[in-house]
Amino acid sequence: MGSKHVLQKQKLELLDIIKEAMFIPVRNINFFLFIIITSFPLFCLLVSSEILLQSTFTEISHTLNYQPSFHVLFIWPTPFDIITNLGDELLYRLVQLSLLYLVPLHLLEFCSAFMTINVASDIYTEERKMSLKEIVQKPIHKAKLRAAFITSLYAHVLSTTTLLGLMWLVTTYYAIFWNSVVSVFLAVFHGAAFVALLMKYMEWSAAWKMSVVISIVEEKYGMDALVISDYFNSGSERRGLFLMLFFYGWDFVIRAVSLYWNGIMLQVCFFCLCNMMKWMASMVYFYDCKSRVLEKELDEEMGKKIKGIDEQSSLARE
Repeated sequence: MGSKHVLQKQKLELLDIIKEAMFIPVRNINFFLFIIITSFPLFCLLVSSEILLQSTFTEISHTLNYQPSFHVLFIWPTPFDIITNLGDELLYRLVQLSLLYLVPLHLLEFCSAFMTINVASDIYTEERKMSLKEIVQKPIHKAKLRAAFITSLYAHVLSTTTLLGLMWLVTTYYAIFWNSVVSVFLAVFHGAAFVALLMKYMEWSAAWKMSVVISIVEEKYGMDALVISDYFNSGSERRGLFLMLFFYGWDFVIRAVSLYWNGIMLQVCFFCLCNMMKWMASMVYFYDCKSRVLEKELDEEMGKKIKGIDEQSSLARE
């Protein structure tokens, strides 16, 4: 599966990747129905977690915006004060949200991603429609499932660590420097650091998602999948960055609109759609990056052969 078809595909830019990903379910309605069914458990858990998330973050925002009754140079609430002000109930909710994100949400999102890529890769590479019976009866190989799960754990740890770094920057500014007279200068510093880390996170996310796709399609796992992903992604980091920016921007707009209109169910529906599209786009992105690398290697190999022939011809003339 793979090399011949990949080389036949034209080079894709950002909009082309998104378009290709969109056409996969559009061309095969059975696949779209299958994804809706397999995403239902994720949808149910997301609804409950989103309700908890929004209510918790609203209360935390009120707590972080707490202003002391005095303003003295270098006197501001300490992180301990902030934690104390949160109260036991809010801290308990934060623990709940953390556990939801780390375990059940990750597992259900992985299952949804695996089922999506496992079928979509066949539809995309073979360019044929599949009946619902074919899709449902498509075998799930244990080795492929195991490889993808191990790689997803690696990607999950890397993603969570980076997100914690982003949260640390925001929390440090709010908890320590918010009421300081030098907060303007520190806001510029923290803002620049936050944006820089966020851009790197987007760039790395494209490579991490590609590594999971590689595990599903080619059964490489762990560090091997991450190394291959980094190799294929080399030179295409900018496309990967903008691809992730598009989907995270989509998610942000959905959240902003749902907060204004208070439509959690609709938000989660669009989030599941965004999640499905993100994984299919990551798959298309992988095949395109692989195509570029294989073409480059082929050109280099042909160049070496031509150079060798030229050298032999020169020696023969002498």
